[in-house]
Amino acid sequence: MIAFAALTGPLPKAGVMVLAALAAVVLLVVDRRARALAALGALVLSPVLLLGDIWHSPQLRLVHRHPLPALLGALVALAVLAALAVLIARRPPLMAVLAVVALPFRVPIQAGGTTSNLLVPLYLVVAAGALAQIVPALLGREPDGSRDGVPARAWRPGWIERLLALYVVLYGLQSIYSPEFEKALQQMVFFYAPFALLYWLLRSLRWTPRLVRACLALTAALAVLFTAIGVVEYATKTIILNPKLVVANDLHTYFTVNSVFFDPDIFGRYLALVMVLLAVLLLYDRPKREQLGVAVVLAILWGGLVLTLSRSSLAALLLGLAVLAALRWRPSRALIVVVAVIALGAAAVAVSPNTFGLNQGLNGASSGRGGLVSGGIDLFGNRPLWGYGSGAFVKEYRARHRGSSQTLSASHTIPVTIGAEQGLIGLLAYLALVLVALVTLLRAARGDPVRAAIGAAFAALVFHTMLYADFLEDPVTWALLGIGAALASSRLRAPAVSPAPAGEAAAVV
Repeated sequence: MIAFAALTGPLPKAGVMVLAALAAVVLLVVDRRARALAALGALVLSPVLLLGDIWHSPQLRLVHRHPLPALLGALVALAVLAALAVLIARRPPLMAVLAVVALPFRVPIQAGGTTSNLLVPLYLVVAAGALAQIVPALLGREPDGSRDGVPARAWRPGWIERLLALYVVLYGLQSIYSPEFEKALQQMVFFYAPFALLYWLLRSLRWTPRLVRACLALTAALAVLFTAIGVVEYATKTIILNPKLVVANDLHTYFTVNSVFFDPDIFGRYLALVMVLLAVLLLYDRPKREQLGVAVVLAILWGGLVLTLSRSSLAALLLGLAVLAALRWRPSRALIVVVAVIALGAAAVAVSPNTFGLNQGLNGASSGRGGLVSGGIDLFGNRPLWGYGSGAFVKEYRARHRGSSQTLSASHTIPVTIGAEQGLIGLLAYLALVLVALVTLLRAARGDPVRAAIGAAFAALVFHTMLYADFLEDPVTWALLGIGAALASSRLRAPAVSPAPAGEAAAVV
């Protein structure tokens, strides 16, 4: 208790560094007991750091005034957590299913004076899954996976794990000199630490064909549900969440929807990634009835994607489909299609530039992203080696552009954000992670539909982060990396696929 009080009181920066180190241990250490202790430390330290940060804020006024009901609520939450951990311990694949279901859902939480849309259901699933691994490891028992025929995989860290750990540790170290240390603390507590545990749990599973099919079916069903919500929003001209989007729709002739995602671009990203994952079923030999059903689902999701008016998501979808085509057929054919699409797009822009907003200039057409990019590059030029510190982009950008819109003061280009905040040190770690991940996920994926789908979706996500926000702040990134790394190192392989349509391809999907 004294140690935790010191970390959250006089030494909060030490607490963030310790949390980053614990996440790195979970990713890197082979010894099962040591990894379990590190995961347990991360589970305990994360809420302690957060409570220490917001203890005197108005958000906890109710807790201060009514401590007994707050304590009872915490005990109920712990009971639910324990029950869920027992279920996952008995059926390890349940961890993957619950994580896939929880990934999209965010709950608005006020912390540190700002409102954050936090993945509370996913945090619950991750904590329960971690406890299901921690308790048997500390007791010296093997995890119980025999009932499902999917025993836990031996942990063998590779380059993806090393680079993820490096980036998390760098982020913690560079929070020391950041003028926005509170933001860096929240990023570590809300994103990097729990998502490192998520990666570990998904990477440890054996991804059987049955588990892959179940997760894909659930993901498609959720995407259709979210699209239906978006259609209702568009038909009634009513936004369920995000008051800022309500105001933005009132100011424009067009109407964008966001379903349960608070942001149309995040909704569009989710739909685009699901469409890439489903599209692989149309590229390999599958039953005609199944392919017809997938085509119907893709048509529905396409309608939802159009309603988001997210140009970055449309571009990410095209890139993901191009990667799938290059893996399925000769890359030259995919390149011809890409060139044709680009030519058609350029012709459309040339014929009617006003339709695409080019009469407002590049900055206006990109909703202010051009100014953000140039401002971020200027920040990087001022401190090219170590940057301004983790989480510092918003404050430093606003300090130099006082007339900028409040909604455009966060970077929408991840490499620019990393360069400004973490300098060349962080930028090199990020680039190495992206390159190694792409090579790992796409290598030898030509004959494996599942790996092809995961690799293409990750490529689409990386491209989307070049035009919008959130890379390692998005749990989908960690999920794709965890599943893709598990498949890349697993003995589970799809049968070799020949270009001829008569082959028995995609048996694993």
